[in-house]
Amino acid sequence: MGWQAWATVAIIIAAVIAFASEKIRIDLVALVVLALLVILRIVGLDEALSGFSNEATITVAAMFALSLGIERSGALEPLIRWLSRIRKPWLLTLAMMLTIAPMGAFVKNIALVATFLPLALRVCARSGTSPARVLMPMAYAAQMGGVCTLIGTSSNLLTDTLAQKHGLPPFGVFEFTKLGAILALVGIAYLLLIGRWMLPQKSDAELPVERALGKYVAELRVGRDSAVRDKTIEDVGMGEKFGVHPLQLVRGEQELWSPQSEKLQVGDVLLVRGEWEKIEDFRKAARLEHAPEHRYMQEGDDPRVLVEIMVAPASRAQGRTLPDLNLQWLYDANVLAIHRRGHVLHSTLKSVELDLGDVLLMLVDEDKVARLRIDDRFIVLSAREEAPATPRKAWLAVGIMASVVLASGMHWLPIPAAAICGAVAMAFAGCYGRRDIYQSMDWKIIVLLGAILPLGIAIEKTGLADAVVSASMGLVGDHGPLLALLVVYLLTALLTELMGHNPSVVLMVGIAIAMAHSIHADPRPFVVAVAFAAATSFATPVGYPTNTMVYYAGGYRFTDFMKVGIPLIALFCVLSMWLIPRFWPFYP
Repeated sequence: MGWQAWATVAIIIAAVIAFASEKIRIDLVALVVLALLVILRIVGLDEALSGFSNEATITVAAMFALSLGIERSGALEPLIRWLSRIRKPWLLTLAMMLTIAPMGAFVKNIALVATFLPLALRVCARSGTSPARVLMPMAYAAQMGGVCTLIGTSSNLLTDTLAQKHGLPPFGVFEFTKLGAILALVGIAYLLLIGRWMLPQKSDAELPVERALGKYVAELRVGRDSAVRDKTIEDVGMGEKFGVHPLQLVRGEQELWSPQSEKLQVGDVLLVRGEWEKIEDFRKAARLEHAPEHRYMQEGDDPRVLVEIMVAPASRAQGRTLPDLNLQWLYDANVLAIHRRGHVLHSTLKSVELDLGDVLLMLVDEDKVARLRIDDRFIVLSAREEAPATPRKAWLAVGIMASVVLASGMHWLPIPAAAICGAVAMAFAGCYGRRDIYQSMDWKIIVLLGAILPLGIAIEKTGLADAVVSASMGLVGDHGPLLALLVVYLLTALLTELMGHNPSVVLMVGIAIAMAHSIHADPRPFVVAVAFAAATSFATPVGYPTNTMVYYAGGYRFTDFMKVGIPLIALFCVLSMWLIPRFWPFYP
């Protein structure tokens, strides 16, 4: 290999480390990769920019718009109302999986999980069941459904586009359905009969909807009539009597980190940690005020409710502070407390840089909750109201989505054209507002796709793909195409858990096709193996966005995903090795 091939190897290794660490945004990592490829002249400028005009990138953007129309039109509300009547957790788990898996074939998985997550939490709260028993199967079902159609997940579209660039005929919209449906049914049975016994009986962070959520950090101000005025924190005994623990005392510009012996004065702000109900009990007994919000429920005000919201994956709120978000201006909302799982916050609320999974407890006018629900930066965990009934728009959204699937499935229109036409039709039908589409678009994924695609070109141009294939074939030897297929599947699955499904597809499609050519086999079964291994990421909470969402909401440990997910990946791998050659023969 030449120096450019080794440079590409170094870039790939650095990218894998950056993706796996999650310390740098995925779209920024992809842009750095793109910049390095151009600077080192491994790819030309036209090749570097080709990813942003790629069919997969454009189609994914249009499918985001279609999913938004389904979500905002209220088309999912009848299902939510039906599922909300279920009382038994195991039955809810089964119903959730059977509902979400088919829908995941056409609707963005993140939107599905975000929509059904509050419902699952409410039912768990009513039945006294840990959310950890329900949320992971729900996230897995969304992935199982997504792989069933070509348009169900961005990695399937990307796989098809890259395969066509290598001269393969395009896959049909429903070509993956026969294998995907079998795997989904087997996966649901596994989760219901075996996986549920591996799930934690109790989670680290229970998320009941109408009571305390985890360990909140809140700010309480000492007023003139406070019962703790002129007393020390040690004398107050808030830990022994109320289970509330002081973290910091803020007095003007001073921040006192060991405040136990300090006498409390008017205007002092206590940073405390505890369950919300206990914080409230202490606040009322000590006659303290909420520092961010002086009026809790004044007479004559509009009804105000407590709302719990979680910072969503790929949210624009990540890395920003509360003043940056303008929640008070947008919703007349006041954040009362913040919960970060696994960490004790030691900063005042306005100084905290928000992260994925952070939960905010805030006071908001009741009529503002509906607007808050459609803010894609957050997932409303409680005080979730049903969307206004709009049956006309719901039916229009479903009809437009069905038309897109039919037009592309019958080859009346190319998939990108059908998806764009559908997005335009939903806009004219009023399924979402004119600004919604730009605010709710997952631009990180769009930029990631556009910027990471040239890496596949670099792998081909530098001869790196041939070198990897030669090394792999040295391991496979003369053991036939099935072993080569297994190597492709396992390598894709491993890369997906480390760096996500789209980058792993970019790395593996060219290698899979080259490996097939080296043994004179049809490349299509190898490409299918890449698509399925990339789209079914179960072993870690970071391999797929839906896993990340339920990881924080369900209070799971990292090892919980490994215990349930690794056997499921192994099961899917065995079934795929048996079924892929039957549906897509090695030597047709």
